[in-house]
Amino acid sequence: MFCGLVLPLTMVFCDSKPNVDDSTVFRYNEFRNITSLDPAFARNPQNIWPIQQLFNGLVQLDDSLNVVPEIAHKWEIDSLGRTYTFYLRQDVNFHSSSSFGKEKTRTVVASDFSYSFSRLTDPDVGSPGGWVLQQVESYKAINDSVFRIKLKLAFPAFISLLSMRYCSVVPKEVVEDRTHDFRKHPIGTGPFKFKAWEEDVKLVLRKNPLYFETDEQGEQLPYLEAIAIRFLPDIQSEFMLFSKGEFDFLNSLDPSYKDELLTPSGELQEKYAHQINIQKGPYLNTEYIGFYMDSDNPALQSTAIRKAINIGFDRKKMINYLRNTIGFPALNGFIPKGLTGRNRTILNDYNPILARQLVEKYAETSGQTARIRLATDINYLDICEYLQREMQKIGIELTIDLMPTPTLRQAKSSGKLEAFRASWIADYPDAENYLSLFYGRNFSPNGPNYTHYTNQEYDRLYREAMTVSSLEDRALLYQKMDQMIMEDYPIVPLYYDQAIRFVQKGISGFEMNPLNLLQLKRVQKN
Repeated sequence: MFCGLVLPLTMVFCDSKPNVDDSTVFRYNEFRNITSLDPAFARNPQNIWPIQQLFNGLVQLDDSLNVVPEIAHKWEIDSLGRTYTFYLRQDVNFHSSSSFGKEKTRTVVASDFSYSFSRLTDPDVGSPGGWVLQQVESYKAINDSVFRIKLKLAFPAFISLLSMRYCSVVPKEVVEDRTHDFRKHPIGTGPFKFKAWEEDVKLVLRKNPLYFETDEQGEQLPYLEAIAIRFLPDIQSEFMLFSKGEFDFLNSLDPSYKDELLTPSGELQEKYAHQINIQKGPYLNTEYIGFYMDSDNPALQSTAIRKAINIGFDRKKMINYLRNTIGFPALNGFIPKGLTGRNRTILNDYNPILARQLVEKYAETSGQTARIRLATDINYLDICEYLQREMQKIGIELTIDLMPTPTLRQAKSSGKLEAFRASWIADYPDAENYLSLFYGRNFSPNGPNYTHYTNQEYDRLYREAMTVSSLEDRALLYQKMDQMIMEDYPIVPLYYDQAIRFVQKGISGFEMNPLNLLQLKRVQKN
């Protein structure tokens, strides 16, 4: 146990620099807890956020989701789009560790990436990130500063996929040191280094004094001295401590306090205006209802009924009343705001008169009432109940099955649900990530096509898009594919999510991005 758990933050750092200025410590709460600090397990935001501070990869994303250099200072892609050659910086060192011997550290070389990538597909490691290499034919270190990757087929989104923290570089000496638990005591190259972690209580990271990146004025990053993360599981307690200034930002908007913080129009309540800044921006997450196209429910086999559901409820009203205007009505297909390739035209506007006509015609021709069972978890029960009421108005009987989240996830993957509430958060900033959910070869449980939608022309366009290097030309194909989805209706897009953060006054350099990555190397507390 490390000392300072019940003492002020200035007393947390017991064995070095005990008098750290609290104004240089960034504090936040992670109510979902962290399972691992090993980048091979950077599966969800709670793990990704601290891993983002501890590790680096070949490339990274800027706040506009452009791929920019990180450990690779430049790269080349051959004319076929299959061979990627990365040229590494030679001033990137691992954090200090006794596993390196007398020198305590060493410089990153290309073979470190070979080792790090191999871990992702090693069954003994069991990483959930092996899929990021499914398009890769081979990779190797040409020398200490050149790393080459060859793909099986051209995949234009691959360079952005490499920005994921799964692809971070790790040191073999430390990972394979039997006296060292890499999950709990990671050694990376990032702007912050590991200090201490008492699981379920607190995690502390300290500034890396040897970090290689600088700001535009040449000043070394990061600016902060430390990051302190608490693990309070109660969201209301998190909010109370944030309101008292004990956390620097709040990333959640729980229904239990959303009206306390926000007005009905989504603005910050006046009593907090002197203390808190609010940040909003597109978040690459589409919330939707999926239909299992292999279901034997005749109502779901009807394109007319699926269309009626899509146009039979008011998305704008749903956002205004259930989410205090946080989010954007999903009127333009499945691809969310913030991605190139998103349709600008409205594809599924509210039309209750036509929706009722479609349902009545179905009942007349089939002799049946349209009945559908919709599975959800407790977090989205209010939205599903809203849909239930709206469907009743147009003549569809919607029954809600409430399930624990893990049960819902498993049942969705195994095809046991005829309709399900789901979300798709982008892994990387390319619309292909969304359109892959409808590619015929991606049927679940072996891929993300949970609806088992299949369309030969869609599949042809998908394969064609993978051969187009120009993002602008690829975007035109993406738009066609998205429109096809909204003509066949295997899903009901509900809303495109919006990232919202509440930040204490005096915090600067805390920028948002559509992937909602937590990047703290440029943050300052004034």
